[in-house]
Amino acid sequence: MIDMQFQLLTAKRPEVRGFLDQWESSDFTLTKIHCDAPHRCMDRENSFCSPGAKTFSGNYAHCQTGSSAAARDSACVASHSIVSKVALEGRGLYPIFLVKKHQRKASWAQGFVCSLTLALGWGLGIPSTLAAQTVIIRLGPFQQSVAIADLEKFAKTGRLPEGLQILSPVLTSEVRGLLTKRLDVDPAVADKFIDDLARSPGGRQFISSIGGIIPGSTVESIKATLNFALRQANGFSALSFLRAYPAENLTVDATKAVSFAVEFNPNYLQSQALGLLLERELSAKSDIPFKAAFDPAAPGREVVQQQTIVLNDRQRNRILPVDVYWSQGNAEDPLVVLSHGFGANRGFLSYLARHLASHGITVAAVEHPGSNDIAINRASDTQNLAQLISATEFINRPKDVSFVLDELAKLNTQLGQLQGKLHTQKVTVIGHSLGGYTALALVGGEVDLEELRKFCKNSLSIGEAPGDWLQCTAASLQDKKLRLQDERIKSAIALNPLVGKLFGKKGLTQVTKPVLVFTGTEDALTPALKHQIEPFTQLRGEKYLLTAIGGTHLSISDPTYPASATTTIVKERRGDETKSLRQLTRGISLAFIKQLTPDANIYRPFLTSGYTQSLSTPQLPLRLVSDLPASIKSWLEPVEK
Repeated sequence: MIDMQFQLLTAKRPEVRGFLDQWESSDFTLTKIHCDAPHRCMDRENSFCSPGAKTFSGNYAHCQTGSSAAARDSACVASHSIVSKVALEGRGLYPIFLVKKHQRKASWAQGFVCSLTLALGWGLGIPSTLAAQTVIIRLGPFQQSVAIADLEKFAKTGRLPEGLQILSPVLTSEVRGLLTKRLDVDPAVADKFIDDLARSPGGRQFISSIGGIIPGSTVESIKATLNFALRQANGFSALSFLRAYPAENLTVDATKAVSFAVEFNPNYLQSQALGLLLERELSAKSDIPFKAAFDPAAPGREVVQQQTIVLNDRQRNRILPVDVYWSQGNAEDPLVVLSHGFGANRGFLSYLARHLASHGITVAAVEHPGSNDIAINRASDTQNLAQLISATEFINRPKDVSFVLDELAKLNTQLGQLQGKLHTQKVTVIGHSLGGYTALALVGGEVDLEELRKFCKNSLSIGEAPGDWLQCTAASLQDKKLRLQDERIKSAIALNPLVGKLFGKKGLTQVTKPVLVFTGTEDALTPALKHQIEPFTQLRGEKYLLTAIGGTHLSISDPTYPASATTTIVKERRGDETKSLRQLTRGISLAFIKQLTPDANIYRPFLTSGYTQSLSTPQLPLRLVSDLPASIKSWLEPVEK
């Protein structure tokens, strides 16, 4: 434990500019404010130190002053036996923090306490003169001054104060949802989150986009504001950011703010912050390099053949093209069915299909006619994700797979090249995005439409990810729950699955068969936390979570597959920079499927964190776990706002 006393210290300065620095010695950790002008310090007896004084006595304040550069770095320093509370008077008062260590040296705990103290102080004790008070909303040639206090009232009650009635076309319920949406970041990683954010290409784009929304801002002012706002005890929000901005007034370009909200929604940012924890906490502890007798990611020895068949489900009026990949393999090996994502087609994972077939596994890549690239391109309203596909597609997709299995079972008994190669009673489904939902529904997940409707009615806002809007298409279905399981499906691989609220809080607890879930921490379309990591914890059977730190929604795809407009709403990481991820996908998919065969033990070593990390790169760290550590699970606990 850390022993703390509180000391009231104040430090005056004329304006709000500066940054935090932190030292650590054998006795204490000190957070110091660097300023660009000298200021005065007040000791606990409220007497000011004289200029140039360097006195130190017990628990009294200590002033460091000087000239030139030293003057610019002047700071109030408390003695090492105290921690100062945030006590701010007048304009431009800064908090100073000093934490005494006990016998057990726990630097991470000290950092946490400093972070927590700053969060509590900034969130509860910030004076009105230190932060922004007014926002000027600019919408084309139109400008309107708005008090942040009025925005806070609007966010809390949904009612516009009299002075804001003119902005009713802009301050909609969706904007209110964006204002109240909160991001929770572990204080222990807040500093590293900002640093890593500023170094990554996506993070620089994020900071630059904020700069475009706030004319006249600088990179440093944005970073400093984010740092303060992220430490809020009650979470980061658009309002807390506005409150933390170091100016009494700021201008917001409303048009740019709306487009920014679509690309950098809070779920996406939360996944980014969580990525820092995942990289650290999911790291394998062994220093022994991974070694194996063979490489499951290398091409197999079998010659791959491919044939396209077209199946007609007359009962549902659906034409289903299917690409079948096969070779001279073991007839008892599982059949693999591939289900593509929203706006894609059956060629999306062709590299994986060929790889598996080269190892003797027959693969059937199904094309779903109601949500493939052709259907999406024909849609009349391509600006509204919720209207791009029919609600019945969430039922038809799993039924497509079941129908294909029925037809392939017939082909398996007929004379021809595919006779005896289609083991339709032992199947692994591999699905990407909406195909990931399809795979989870087929392996036993129960769709909870009641909970989905509640989310879509009460919580859906402009700040949600595109995947959250897309899932709400299913809310118009009349059922309460959907059971779409096919008992022939023995295991599933869900790549960037679209999950969100589709299965509710308990729908995936029905899944007791093996499942591997892949997530990318920079997936802005189906953000990792809500669409993959939280759902992963519900699964009750053998399970694996494969995480690509920095992976995006399409990172797993065939590099030759042309991305469509519907899947490139945000920038994607593909091609050479994700080569190691595709290598891992080939190897780990084969090992996972082989668990349904007598060769299970031979391939078991490739379902380990050691194998996964052996393919990591500094640009794309890779992690594999079968359970989440407590430090990650704490992020998943619902927080009432």
